[in-house]
Amino acid sequence: MNPTSSAPLPALELDARHVLPDDAGALLVGRAWLPEAGGPAVVTLRGDEVFDITGRDAPTVRDLFEAPDPARLVASAAGRSLGGVQQLLRNSDEHSRDPARPWLLSPVDLQAVKAAGVTFATSLLERLIEEQSKGVPERAAELRRDMVALIGTDLARLVPGSEQAAALKRTLIERGLWSQYLEVGIGPDPEIFTKGQPMSSVGVGAHAGVHPGSSWNNPEPEVALVLSSNGRIVGATLANDVNLRDFEGRSALLLSMAKDNNASCAIGPFVRLFDARWGEAQVGRLELALRVVGADGFVLEGSSSMAQISRAPRALAQALMTTHQYPDGAVLLLGTLFAPIQDRDAPGQGFTHHAGDVVSIRTPDLGALCNRVMPSDRCAPWTLGAGALMRNLAARGLLA
Repeated sequence: MNPTSSAPLPALELDARHVLPDDAGALLVGRAWLPEAGGPAVVTLRGDEVFDITGRDAPTVRDLFEAPDPARLVASAAGRSLGGVQQLLRNSDEHSRDPARPWLLSPVDLQAVKAAGVTFATSLLERLIEEQSKGVPERAAELRRDMVALIGTDLARLVPGSEQAAALKRTLIERGLWSQYLEVGIGPDPEIFTKGQPMSSVGVGAHAGVHPGSSWNNPEPEVALVLSSNGRIVGATLANDVNLRDFEGRSALLLSMAKDNNASCAIGPFVRLFDARWGEAQVGRLELALRVVGADGFVLEGSSSMAQISRAPRALAQALMTTHQYPDGAVLLLGTLFAPIQDRDAPGQGFTHHAGDVVSIRTPDLGALCNRVMPSDRCAPWTLGAGALMRNLAARGLLA
């Protein structure tokens, strides 16, 4: 990726008024690092304070989400205060963190980290451009004009798997224009892939990683569903599915290299649990706002509207669970409408990250996920896996 500018790095906006949901009654669950314990805690927000509610009933958020009524379990847990949420947020900035004080982590732990791709038909065009350009950004503008002329841009009205979609598929095959992205974008089966390993995602304030060899990449602002092992949707959160357009554009077989790198999946700031006031209907109406600020003064703004998703979130969750079991549950990133084409470094080359970019993804119902983008080899290495977590919890007497 492009090197860090000599200018000072932009500040992360980790003020509680920005990071927390607008709804003070939102039931929020997350995780925090406890330096004195050398491990994580399950936490919830009560007023302006973060409470550690880790216990034998819920030593992990995985166990909390497996409970028959997670919201009730959170409400009934006694807990102990870790201090004000503003304190933990400020200490979550990886660039300036005090390792002797608690900070917030990704709000999921043992869940499989999965993602759905090409779920918004109106962003499908950019996936086709990546494929046709073979990962070369200089060709994007010309290919965009050609693609629009050939297939148009109004794909949003197509229902994936419908007869109308099948008819378009037949037409495009006859013209030699069919693509693997069109197959998953308007075909009967969605694209669902492994974004990262359990325990590998990073939280609010952490560096978000981009493969150092990538020169064409972008953030992907997404809503993520949190699923229990039986497929029940227990809550939702925000995610950044960091995307390497050059790697995936060269070959779809490079998807794992394009998607699963150190710190390349940011999730948070908290999981908002479903309750009587907030649930699937509200998820379907979320509007996400994206803002990227670079040390070079570049500002990119975008949005993603869940109302425009081509495949219903519940249908994607069911597709994930139909032929596979996830005994520790899963977090499922739902895809994005956003695909940046704004030029940054040179005309016709579109957008790509510079080291040090600050990315903020916000929606009033879930708050804001804020991270600083760095090469993945300059992000904190992932060292706490499932085995280390179990040993830590056992030493703390938290495993029944």
